[in-house]
Amino acid sequence: MEQAVKRRRRPSALRAFLGGEAAGGIVLIIAAALGLALANSPLADSYFGALKAYVGPLSLLHWINDALMAVFFLLVGLEVKRELLDGQLSRWSRRVLPGLAAVGGMVAPALIYMAFNRGVPEAQAGWAIPTATDIAFTLGVLALLGRRVPVSLKIFVTALAIIDDLGAVLIIALFYSANLSVAWLGAAGGVLAVLIVLNRLGVRTLWPYLALGAVLWFCVLQSGVHATIAGVALALTIPLTRSPARPDDGRSPLHRLEHALHRPVGFVIVPIFGFANAGVSLAGLSGEALLSPITLGVALGLFLGKQIGVFLFTWLAVRLRLADRPEDATWGQVWGVSILCGIGFTMSLFIGLLAFANQPLFEAEVKIGVLAGSLLSAALGAIVLVVARKEPAPTPSRRPGKARGGA
Repeated sequence: MEQAVKRRRRPSALRAFLGGEAAGGIVLIIAAALGLALANSPLADSYFGALKAYVGPLSLLHWINDALMAVFFLLVGLEVKRELLDGQLSRWSRRVLPGLAAVGGMVAPALIYMAFNRGVPEAQAGWAIPTATDIAFTLGVLALLGRRVPVSLKIFVTALAIIDDLGAVLIIALFYSANLSVAWLGAAGGVLAVLIVLNRLGVRTLWPYLALGAVLWFCVLQSGVHATIAGVALALTIPLTRSPARPDDGRSPLHRLEHALHRPVGFVIVPIFGFANAGVSLAGLSGEALLSPITLGVALGLFLGKQIGVFLFTWLAVRLRLADRPEDATWGQVWGVSILCGIGFTMSLFIGLLAFANQPLFEAEVKIGVLAGSLLSAALGAIVLVVARKEPAPTPSRRPGKARGGA
């Protein structure tokens, strides 16, 4: 019986990775630092030239951001599906918390950005730049902190960041996508419908899902919507075998795919992504750019807006009894991860390029703001999580006859 329980509760790949050693996070930080150093070195032309080089229909940078990161989103989507069905997010109170926190983490940064740029109409197109959280870098910092952060809180941040990025993709589709293709969106919907049918028919072999997933990715890419959304959509259709006797079957397709992806994603895909996207050239930027409304709006939107929005909405949700606080996490630790959500990097830079296309000065100010806000968020968030104390265990009551336990 005891062995059966252990098999039933075997930790998932991402849960074990997040709760274990910080090796993946260290590799990511080193790769990102190397990319930033190369972008500001004599090798900068070669670095940017290689990223812009075309390999088939896409540049190398697009292959990294649109294809490799779709695999990362596939892994994260698999973990979230598992947590929704049989884990930290299996109860409504656990599901609603990251959703509300993500909403707060998008609204507050946008308001701060608009406050700084209310008198600059040409700059207001960048309101969505500080609304996004970079999953890879945020999880990298959390991985470096290791056991100082409860696994339940890491799962909360993962779910929050996914909802946040999906919100950013929706914002891009609604406000920054000028060439959406209804035909390709319809084709993507058709492929997704076939994947759902396979799931309903009980198909447990992985290759049909992966083959159709590649077709889904291509359709989403052609539709004008960010291609990484295909990874999450595919993950939601991968079967997770559950029964009263085996509620969490380690042999199910979801488990097999999750464990197969976890090391390649953590030690290859995410570091490559960090290396390619952290390389921002600071050459030729004037001192005035540091204090421009766009720079301040982006930097403070990420650094202040994210922590205010995420923490405030989380606190209100718990205070109003709409959700439970992540298990074993103190409010100090919740504040720490709220600050880390201000790490914007990739999606923030991507939105900035869309908002200010062909405006080099505004693009440079966006890059400064994203770098400053993200670095401040990473540094302060890590410090808060290091010094945050664990909540003391409750002292058992010694009063005779006092009722304890259930309702």
